Amino acid sequence: MNLHWGYPFWLIKDGLPYGYPKLQQSLSTDVIILGGGISGALTAYYLTKVGMDCVVLDARTIGLGSTCASTSLLQYEIDTPLYLLKNIVGYQSAVRAYKLCGEAIEKIAAIAKELNFTDFNFKKSLYYAVDKKHVPFLKEECTIRKENGFDVDFLDEQTIKDEFHFSAPGAILSHLGAHINAYLFTHALLQHGLQNGLQVYDRTPVKEIENTNKGVTLKTDNNCIVKAKKLVHATGYEAIHFIKKKIVTLYSTYATITEQFNKQMYFWKDDAMIWNTAKPYLYVRSVGNNRILVGGRDEKFINIRRQDKLINKKTKSLAKDFCMLFQNIPFIPEFSWAGVFGATKDGLPFIGSYKKLPNSFFALGYGGNGITFSVVAAEILTDIIKGKQNSDAKIFSFERI
Repeated sequence: MNLHWGYPFWLIKDGLPYGYPKLQQSLSTDVIILGGGISGALTAYYLTKVGMDCVVLDARTIGLGSTCASTSLLQYEIDTPLYLLKNIVGYQSAVRAYKLCGEAIEKIAAIAKELNFTDFNFKKSLYYAVDKKHVPFLKEECTIRKENGFDVDFLDEQTIKDEFHFSAPGAILSHLGAHINAYLFTHALLQHGLQNGLQVYDRTPVKEIENTNKGVTLKTDNNCIVKAKKLVHATGYEAIHFIKKKIVTLYSTYATITEQFNKQMYFWKDDAMIWNTAKPYLYVRSVGNNRILVGGRDEKFINIRRQDKLINKKTKSLAKDFCMLFQNIPFIPEFSWAGVFGATKDGLPFIGSYKKLPNSFFALGYGGNGITFSVVAAEILTDIIKGKQNSDAKIFSFERI
């Protein structure tokens, strides 16, 4: 399944920074990680750190699935607001899910520092109301976050206009968030892993998987056999083929990025990430302080042909959305693309084992903040595979539906 179309900016900017071999011989290992995108790379990082022998297999060239199309906003906010999520999964689980995502941002920062990866920056996040009727729920959301220790402020209409230079009836300003280049970070993680015993093979499709109580056996399209004690599925939306019940709805999402401005500049206060209460929501971020990215205009995924045809139309709409918000900033699109993402009923990912597939585990970071979910998944699965109890696993298990 194609997971993106058009010209993702980070793929064009960074190209193919490293090469990885095809698998051409049979082998055995402790853990096979199926999928070499950001989720698989983070899982490999955590597992190799605790001494597990791991092999990463990807059907594509590394990073050319959803990862290169990621807009790379790191937010602890889940697609379902906290004040609603507590009514779906319970108060404690909802708060814990939000806190885990906040901690994940800090952990990504620490990993980036360890790897000397510089394309990471902490940023604030502004969540604004598109209509006055949304202000009461924003205030309720702000209150429950404050009660649980999140560093947030509620901004009124005049403050938004004075500090961010656009009009909105209210907003929550979160002081924890970040930008990262997810595509290049994936390569950095895998390169670090290679120096610590990790094996990475791309362009290696798997055509058969056999699950038993003793382990797993995979057969590649060129008939290599890979045996392991455990298997981690980190293939995102493609993993739904292994789950015999509906767990996710697929959507097409669109993004466009401007030509670069002639000089480095800050377009609004604190260079914050900006998103809104619309459904689907619009989101805005700067890129390198001389480009602007706008994304959104999501719709249910129907087929590849339709998604591809809509890129030009969606680009014009997103540019118009931005210009209606910031009337004094020119927006001239240069690169535009579309991708596939999945939404679950409660906005949470699926992490852990699936009863019908012994010795297989899933790291499925569905939703708008899949990268932070990927950190959560890597930590939970590392504990489970090492035979440790993880008290957070039940929040994201398949048994919750």
